[in-house]
Amino acid sequence: MRIVFMGSSGFACASLELLLRSSFDEVVLVVTQPDRPRGRNLEVTGCQVKRFLEGRQIPVFSPLNINSDESLERLSATRPDVIIVVAYGQLLKTPLLVLPPQGCINVHGSLLPKYRGAAPVQWALAFGETVTGVTTMFVNDRMDAGDIILKREIPVGPEDTAVELHERLAHAGADVLMETMALVRAGKVPRMVQDEASATYAPKLKKEDSVLDWNLTADGLYNRVRAFQPWPGCCCEIPAGGSRVKILKARPELSEGTPGAISEVGPEGILIQAGRGTALRLLEIQPEGRKSMTCDAFLRGRRIVAGMMVH
Repeated sequence: MRIVFMGSSGFACASLELLLRSSFDEVVLVVTQPDRPRGRNLEVTGCQVKRFLEGRQIPVFSPLNINSDESLERLSATRPDVIIVVAYGQLLKTPLLVLPPQGCINVHGSLLPKYRGAAPVQWALAFGETVTGVTTMFVNDRMDAGDIILKREIPVGPEDTAVELHERLAHAGADVLMETMALVRAGKVPRMVQDEASATYAPKLKKEDSVLDWNLTADGLYNRVRAFQPWPGCCCEIPAGGSRVKILKARPELSEGTPGAISEVGPEGILIQAGRGTALRLLEIQPEGRKSMTCDAFLRGRRIVAGMMVH
C-alpha cells in the first residue's frame, strides 16, 4: 500500500521505522511539523521525525497548515491508499480525511476514549494509572474521537517516568499499527464507536504544570514528578537563599504536619509535608542552572532546617 506518514515527535519514530521495513507497504511521503527554534539557544532545527530520517531517501513535507489547498494538492499527487498519523500535531479537516480510499489511521498513546489529547502518557502517570496502553483508530474531524480499530494494554510500574513509559508505548503502538495494517490489507478492519460518556482529556503540558500544590497527597505529588519528566518538570523553591530546584527523584511517606513545611533534613533527603498526613521526601534535585545532585550534596553549606516552608 502507498502510505503518507504524518508524525513529528519521538513517539512516531518507532511506527515509521516498522513501516519503512515493511515489504507490503511503501512510504511515499513523510509529513512533519515545520522547523522551529528549539533548546536553550533557540536554534532552528527539525522535529524528531525529521532528524530520524536524515540520510534516508524519503521525501519530507513540512507545511505550516496541512489543510491548505497547497498541502492537499501535494498529498493528492502522491496517490496514497492510506494516511498514517502518529503524534503529528495538527488536526486534519474533512477534505484531507476523505483523500485516501482506506482512510486516515491514527496511533494514540492511551486506551481511548481515556486521555484524548496531546499528552496522554504524562497525564496517565499524573493521575496514578496502573494500566494504560495504545489505540489505533480512524481519524475524524474531532480530536481523538474516531472509531477504534485495535487496543493494547500496557502496565504502568510504580517507578515509571514519562520517559520510560513513552518509550514502551511508542514500540507497542508500532506493533499494533502493523497488526492494523494487516487488517486493512485483508479488508477486515473492525470499527468500534467511542463511548463519549467515558472520554477524558490530556491537554498539552504548560510551564505552569511544574508548580506543585503541597495540599495534594504525597502520592499525587510523586506521580506528577514521574509524569512531568523531562518537561516541564516539577519545581519548588527551598528557603535559605531562595533556591529553585527541579525534583528528579522523590519518595512518598506518611507524616503529619502542615502542607509545604519541611519536617526533616538529613542524609536521606528533605522531607516536605503534603496533604492528608503524607509527605514527599526529595532524593535527587537539580538547582536552577546547575547539574543534578542528591539532596545530601545540595544541603552542604546551606542552613535549611525543619519548620521552613517551601513554595
